Amino acid sequence: MLGKDPVWALGAMSGTSLDGVDAALLQTDGERIVAFGATGYRAYSDGEREVLRAALGRWPGEGLEAALRVVQSAHVEVLSRFPGAGVIGFHGQTLAHEPEGRGTHQLGDGAALATALGVPVVWDFRTSDVRLGGQGAPLAPFYHFACAKWIGASDPVAFLNLGGVGNLTWVDPARAQPEDAGALLAFDTGPANAPINDLMTQRRGLDCDHDGALAATGQVVDGALELFLEESYFLKMPPKSLDRDDFSLMLDLVRELDDADAAATMTAMAAAAVMRGMEHCPTPPARLLVTGGGRHNPVMMAMLQAGLDCEVAPVEAVGLDGDMLEAQAFAYLAVRVARGLATSCPSTTGVRALVGGGEISRP
Repeated sequence: MLGKDPVWALGAMSGTSLDGVDAALLQTDGERIVAFGATGYRAYSDGEREVLRAALGRWPGEGLEAALRVVQSAHVEVLSRFPGAGVIGFHGQTLAHEPEGRGTHQLGDGAALATALGVPVVWDFRTSDVRLGGQGAPLAPFYHFACAKWIGASDPVAFLNLGGVGNLTWVDPARAQPEDAGALLAFDTGPANAPINDLMTQRRGLDCDHDGALAATGQVVDGALELFLEESYFLKMPPKSLDRDDFSLMLDLVRELDDADAAATMTAMAAAAVMRGMEHCPTPPARLLVTGGGRHNPVMMAMLQAGLDCEVAPVEAVGLDGDMLEAQAFAYLAVRVARGLATSCPSTTGVRALVGGGEISRP
């Protein structure tokens, strides 16, 4: 579908934190990052967020018409602001993720989006990976490899995305390609912002703990933290992945705590999950570069820095955009799919062989 020359691709991401749709232009040949382009964001309204929240855990055919309208209209609205893209990478909205069960479900219709926007759309990135025995997540690691090359890293570096769920990518930039042996290790560390957001919604009617303000006034309750770390997920070897609500027990563990202590303890849980995950890195990374909404939480960042031996910094420290890295990743992956290149490998999702996921729909 695409030649080998760089193309401007437009990526869109709507994460499990249910905040809204990120969109970003990236110029790439599917291997190198050539240039970064314009970005945009379309927040979900409170009403739209409630529609999506009610759809979480549902599978195709389970009454998702209202949620689909929210996803499609929000994406058309934000993506139509970017004329000139050669291809669009459309992730959709993850509603359910059971790679060892029913599969994975990202709500969205890429064919309808291609027709509405008049641009080829690559979508349904995860199904092929799951079908071949993979976890279907995380999918950003191949892009993280390109980012490590772009920033000129010479020693191993790790990228941590703190979205609804936390995921970690360890990169050895000395390798030539992301699929090379020893180039990447990736997995979900555990819950991150999603359960904290749910706590804030239930107790305060807010969408999140802005700037960690509530957590900063509370105390971490060690007993609840220790019970959290006894979860069997932390004993599993990577690659491994999670659904947004796999750790719903977190809310039960803090049920008797006041709001501030509950927020502080849940923030500590998310940070502790990352610390456990870092133990799986083949060698200690020189630095941990943090992307996603969690990097705006100074309490979370301070906990990570206190508990890890390496430098912890937002990706902005190396010239990247932490709000748009995931959207850029799906622009990058769209070009890889269009060129017939792999998008995941055994060390990123546990898939049995290299796989290039994604369905291509033309206008």
